Amino acid sequence: MLDPQYIRDHLEAVKANCKNRNVAADVDRVIALDDERKRLISAMQVKQQEANASAKSVGQEKDPAKKQDAIARGRQLREEVGQLDAQHKQVEADLKAVVSTIPNMTHPAAPIGALPEDNKVIKVWGEPTKFDFKPKDHVTLAEALDLVDFEAGSAVAGQKFYFLKNEAVLLELALIQYAMDTLLKHGYTPIITPDLARVDVLEGIGFMPRGEGTQIYSIANSDLCLIATAEITLGGMHRDQIMDEAKLPRKYVGLSHCFRTEAGAPGRDTRGLYRVHQFTKVEMFVFCTPEQSDAIHEEIREIEEAIFQGLKLPYHVIDTCTGDLGGPAYRKYDLEAWMPARGKDGEYGEVTSTSNCTDFQARRLNIRYKGPKHKGTRFVHTLNGTAVAVSRCLVALLENYQQADGSVVVPDVLRPWMGGRERIERKS
Repeated sequence: MLDPQYIRDHLEAVKANCKNRNVAADVDRVIALDDERKRLISAMQVKQQEANASAKSVGQEKDPAKKQDAIARGRQLREEVGQLDAQHKQVEADLKAVVSTIPNMTHPAAPIGALPEDNKVIKVWGEPTKFDFKPKDHVTLAEALDLVDFEAGSAVAGQKFYFLKNEAVLLELALIQYAMDTLLKHGYTPIITPDLARVDVLEGIGFMPRGEGTQIYSIANSDLCLIATAEITLGGMHRDQIMDEAKLPRKYVGLSHCFRTEAGAPGRDTRGLYRVHQFTKVEMFVFCTPEQSDAIHEEIREIEEAIFQGLKLPYHVIDTCTGDLGGPAYRKYDLEAWMPARGKDGEYGEVTSTSNCTDFQARRLNIRYKGPKHKGTRFVHTLNGTAVAVSRCLVALLENYQQADGSVVVPDVLRPWMGGRERIERKS
């Protein structure tokens, strides 16, 4: 979240930022509530001083009648302090709720807009795959090669669930190992995270675990939710901690299942693996100083690109427009891989993203650092990025590596984990 003092000092800029990001937030109410909060704190301090003085006078008073009056006065003052404290807590809660609706500030280079065409393509790698036959979509390929069972998944868990089978299982494990090996070479610490997190952790990261339109599955009769990404658990791992600046940046690569309700998701991607309720993802997460975050954001994007270049999958990178950033992101890049059977004649589809969230999440989760250059503590910056979201990567792999006979060639970089398989063919 933004600091209320920052909002006060940059009121018009915050309002303009909300407009650019298509967010309806009552910024002026933040100032009004912050003023009321300060007034109540001052009033409590005055009343507490009076209560302390009254308590002291009780011990010094010799006259019984006056002593009783002092005791009664002290009791009244304590009640008034309690009433002011209750009002203060309510105003604090109201202030936090309003501030939580205000998105992060935006990088000055981020394109302004809210439509897909407002996103800016900043890099293209490779040419869209060409075929001398009509390419099949990944669903047709996967079912013919006995790689995915959508019908059984639906019968067991409902629509948008599936069973991976045979070589698809090996492909998932190979993609995970390939991504992990890549990240280890860049100094990332591997983590397997819980698949559940508390509601306040999700809120700290910037997710809305409750309410209409949420993408989060909640566990009944508990404050736990299934995570939508390891960003949630990795970000929450150091909540309420103070880090040593000398040990920053801290770079983690997390492996987890991801669960999403896909409430209100576009209807065009209901078929197949592109938009599902459960998938496996390898996620990067970094804690760093404010001075480091812009450079690390570019580093994460370069790692994502290196992974897909290694897979030899054509892609482009977009600088995401303000209306599609999401609340915590200061800047976000999406990497979209070419999917030959997507749409009418093939389209790019999002497979990874990376966001610099500056200190937005750290303020909510109270994650700070200290070092010799600064008095006291400062909030860290947090960044996240997808190394591999397996289900969407499988879409791109199957469609780009398909052959005229319906088989699928295994990318060279994955073969060490595929038991020597170079091609996936129909079962006899």
